[in-house]
Amino acid sequence: MLGRSSFSRTGSFRPENLGPNVLALIGNLCFTFFVLGVLIFTIIAATYEPEDPLFHPSTKITTFLTSKSNATFKSDDTVVRTGENFMAPNQTEFATFINMTDVVNLSEGDNTISDASDAASSSCEGPIDCRDPEVFHLLMRATIEKFKDIHFYRFGKPVRGLDDNSCDMAWRFRPKEGKTASFYKDYRRFTILKSENCTLSVGDIGEYHTGVNARKKKKNQKPGFEKNGKKEVNSLPVVGEIVNDTLPVVESEGSFSRGKYLVYMGGGDRCKSMNHYLWSFLCALGEAQYLNRTLVMELNICLSSMYTSSNQDEEGKDFRFYFDFEHLRESASVLDAKQFWSDWEKWQKKDGLNLHLVEDFRVTPMKLNDVKDALIMRKFGSVEPDNYWYRVCEGETESVVQRPWHLIWKSRRLMDIVSAISSKLNWDYDSVHIERGEKAHNKELWPNLDADTSPNALLSTLQDKIEDGRNLYIATNEPDTSFFDPLKDKYTTRFLDEYKDLWDENSEWYFDTTKLNDGVPVEFDGYMRVSVDTEVFLRGKKQIETSMISPMIARMASTPAALHQLIPTD
Repeated sequence: MLGRSSFSRTGSFRPENLGPNVLALIGNLCFTFFVLGVLIFTIIAATYEPEDPLFHPSTKITTFLTSKSNATFKSDDTVVRTGENFMAPNQTEFATFINMTDVVNLSEGDNTISDASDAASSSCEGPIDCRDPEVFHLLMRATIEKFKDIHFYRFGKPVRGLDDNSCDMAWRFRPKEGKTASFYKDYRRFTILKSENCTLSVGDIGEYHTGVNARKKKKNQKPGFEKNGKKEVNSLPVVGEIVNDTLPVVESEGSFSRGKYLVYMGGGDRCKSMNHYLWSFLCALGEAQYLNRTLVMELNICLSSMYTSSNQDEEGKDFRFYFDFEHLRESASVLDAKQFWSDWEKWQKKDGLNLHLVEDFRVTPMKLNDVKDALIMRKFGSVEPDNYWYRVCEGETESVVQRPWHLIWKSRRLMDIVSAISSKLNWDYDSVHIERGEKAHNKELWPNLDADTSPNALLSTLQDKIEDGRNLYIATNEPDTSFFDPLKDKYTTRFLDEYKDLWDENSEWYFDTTKLNDGVPVEFDGYMRVSVDTEVFLRGKKQIETSMISPMIARMASTPAALHQLIPTD
């Protein structure tokens, strides 16, 4: 018995069984490693919280922002993606939009319509009463019939237009195929025709923003800097409303003296790219929020030579030219530096306000949590890159201080130009982004760019993607747009410079920015151009990228996680 048992146990070690046993052992080990890997991955996925919206370590960001190498990626003609670009488009999907059926039912169910119609008939020769519900419904029906590619969410009551036969009406909308969460506002002038039997009809609908009498006037409000007046930070931007980006003021000595402030002074961030500027500015804003302090910010910024027609750095640019200061001051606690120092000088000695000076960026925000002084001043030296503001947010601070990207939106004055161009194209166009310019002549860095973006190559690329006869918006840095003339045989091409009237000396943008700039006209500079060009491109129904398009603007993202596309991965 014992002998047979011993024989059976040793039989498994016979030479002929060695191969299968080894294979079985290897299979079991592989399966074990696989199960362990899945378990570890599941745990990491369930518990991981990104250190920063950009998902990149500080050393990599520093290398990118300070590098002077001849890398293929260049940021000289790209635009920073801001908070509104990363809002989920479905934020507006649950809003109820108005269609033709709603207007018809409203007209049929309104008991005042018949009385209003009689009144209109009895005064057939009189002026059009724009407040008449019949006129209101007529204008709504005409608008919905004309603009088939947008959803309407609200109509404002019509008001008298230029004369007795015209009415102005406003509405809020968004494109049916819109990929951004923004709302847009338009107001147009309607010409009303009256037949012999007093039947009313719409003869003409004016161009974008012609119905100026229907433009809602904002109430005069004193902008404060206290946090208790903040609006919801994730509210949707509305393009087309009157912008109120007046500077916040301190209403009393008491409110100033009770406040806690943070200011960054000096440093080497000035006149750098807009990517660099925002990366540093949002570090300061993030620290201010972490410390529960008001950020004292300098609205006067320096525009890098990469965006200027003079090819020189240009001082004296206003933050409000490029970004939505109204949204920022209503969503965060900020104060203009000029106003702050005036008040500080006035009340600092009187109220015994103290200043806490920090001259080493390695002093983390966590170490400043218990500082009781009214003002924390971070002072930066002259040695780059150790004097860059964003160095404060490196290291252990990355997991504590979050950059509030959602607070930075593009200037709604610039976005109004984007909306105007899209409206002139009836929100029914496709778009292509083509980078050429000086790059096409630099065969060393971009050896194939010239050939890849030639008219023949473009026609070949687009033929299976965009239908013949479509409106095609071409976002490009190619100064000679006649280069793309061969595309006109198949498409109706459109370029940014065809809409110069939207920022020339007779435009609303020109008037507003000149007023903002103390009466000095503002140049529509290179950064504004690429910002508008990119946003119009992103609103095309189909968006086609050429092979050299920068990834910074090539990707449409639906969550803040996609902000990592701001920084190159190489």
